[in-house]
Amino acid sequence: MTSSKVPALAARIERFPIAGSFTISRGAKTEAVTVVAEVSQNGLIGRGECVPYPRYGETPEATLAAIQAMQAALAGGLTRQALQAAMPPGAARNALDCALIDLEARASGLRAWNLLDRPVPGERTTAYTISLGTPGAMAAATARAAHRPLLKIKLGGNGDPERIAAVRKAAPESELIVDANEAWTEANLEHNLAACAAVGVTLVEQPLPAGKDDALARIKRPLAVCADESVHDRNSLAPLRARYDAVNIKLDKTGGLTEALAMADAAQALGFEIMIGCMVATSLSMAPAMLVTPQARFVDLDGPLLLARDRDHGLRYDESLVYPPDASLWG
Repeated sequence: MTSSKVPALAARIERFPIAGSFTISRGAKTEAVTVVAEVSQNGLIGRGECVPYPRYGETPEATLAAIQAMQAALAGGLTRQALQAAMPPGAARNALDCALIDLEARASGLRAWNLLDRPVPGERTTAYTISLGTPGAMAAATARAAHRPLLKIKLGGNGDPERIAAVRKAAPESELIVDANEAWTEANLEHNLAACAAVGVTLVEQPLPAGKDDALARIKRPLAVCADESVHDRNSLAPLRARYDAVNIKLDKTGGLTEALAMADAAQALGFEIMIGCMVATSLSMAPAMLVTPQARFVDLDGPLLLARDRDHGLRYDESLVYPPDASLWG
């Protein structure tokens, strides 16, 4: 019989329908496909959730297999600290890292932020995403969300000045941030940035494709520009200083909360503003990310708000305010 003192690992793919559809420059989807890791020991279970991202060559099946392949290492005493070198950054390590933190917190009787010696997170205003569409469709969606203080607008290339003008007209009081998801080109970069600046957009996220963003260092940027696909973990920060003013930290990119917190410290030391972002996922993905919010200028943790249903014991959302997780959910 296996001793309860030896950690046991389970993982599975889960699917959650999106309310309507979610559209960015790379396409649309109608469900969130997540992979959940569970590490159990001495009657306690720690959980973590990740979202494999095709943009980075990830699939749910391969992510599931990568997590399951760590069973022997965990049984052999693999620690969370050793996990950082045992797996590459990405979705699979994120789910396992967060599951181990959850288990450590439950075993110690401490909340995760106390366990990790981080500031206690409070409630924060999260961005709410407006999907890419025609100017008219985006204006209509924006009008329904115009009471929210922070909106994240998905843009997609041709016609973006018309889209952002329509959005601003529909939400004259909201702070706007824009996410182009690598869809702009060097030819339209300055025109599109100017159009965003003209309507008071605060931040533009990843306007050019990763690896093809040198033009950002050669122009006078009229507003702050944030790296997303161009930045993954601490190792990718330093080369971006001439091109970007902010970085979007996502646990699925960093490979978990352990690296995300270290990356936030490093980014601040380099003078970057911080956005804490997410994929479309449940509250189990958002909960660990809340520990990065004390360092973040922008919080974009609206994934559960875009779902038709969240998981049980999900985060509390009061309109655009998001609150730290209860221990029943995570940490």
